[in-house]
Amino acid sequence: MKETDFDVQGFARDINELLVLATLRTEAKHGYQVALDVESDSNGLFRFKHGTLYPILHRLEEEGLIKGDWSKSGGRRRKIYSLTTSGSRHLTGETSRVQEIVSRLMTALRPRDEAPA
Repeated sequence: MKETDFDVQGFARDINELLVLATLRTEAKHGYQVALDVESDSNGLFRFKHGTLYPILHRLEEEGLIKGDWSKSGGRRRKIYSLTTSGSRHLTGETSRVQEIVSRLMTALRPRDEAPA
């Protein structure tokens, strides 16, 4: 990764998208369950505020990374989202990119005379 490839402002958006994709890795879920699982899987570190999650879901669906299908459960219509093959590949590639970014960040934060852990 070249330094010019990293967009600091876009990084938070990317993380939110990856959290959504990761929670859909094992099974299809409706939006509210995605939000609950992201919060649970991150031990409360990541929470989607009202109005944040659904634009992400819509954008990921438009990009073909997830697929939404309407379901009627308990008398209510809900959109159930699942990870596409393209979404799975994207998640794998972007997870590697995030690992590299975090590794570089930790190197930058570590005192120069301290050996890497």
